[in-house]
Amino acid sequence: MAASKRLAVDPIAEAKRQWTAHGWGDVAPGMAAVTSVMRAQQLMLARVEAALKPFNLSFARYELLTLLSFTRDGKMPMASASARLQVHPTSVTSTVNRLESDELVRREPHPHDGRATLVVLTPLGRERAAAAALVLNDEVFSSPGLSSDDTTQLVSILARFRRNAGDFDDPAPQPDPL
Repeated sequence: MAASKRLAVDPIAEAKRQWTAHGWGDVAPGMAAVTSVMRAQQLMLARVEAALKPFNLSFARYELLTLLSFTRDGKMPMASASARLQVHPTSVTSTVNRLESDELVRREPHPHDGRATLVVLTPLGRERAAAAALVLNDEVFSSPGLSSDDTTQLVSILARFRRNAGDFDDPAPQPDPL
């Protein structure tokens, strides 16, 4: 995404004003919230994609490589990857196809389930994920564009939204260790 020229007015604030002027004042704050989150996502994704470009990775490909690198042996069933990344199985297949053509992952038959396929991180994939993580940490995650307190608040608010939308359940409390 090319850097855009700074606008003289906030278009979301203007849309909210117009919403109100057109008789939709009761829903104008909700429209502004939804639109603001969607625009913030575009801005954040542009930063992430720019940081990943030298590695020939999209965020989807990076996420899958990183997910695999966090597993004990660098492999997992494709269906599990779909569930953990919260994307449709077709999207995982497409991502795996691209990573496989770049020799960053390979497919293997599941040893116990003839219907399942494992996606396996290659040494090159592990190296690429680690190098990309360093750049993302340095260029994006270390300074997301908000203060530390605002970042903490935003994560909390969005987690509450996601939980209320059915994205996840709170884990059961764990007993205190003996």
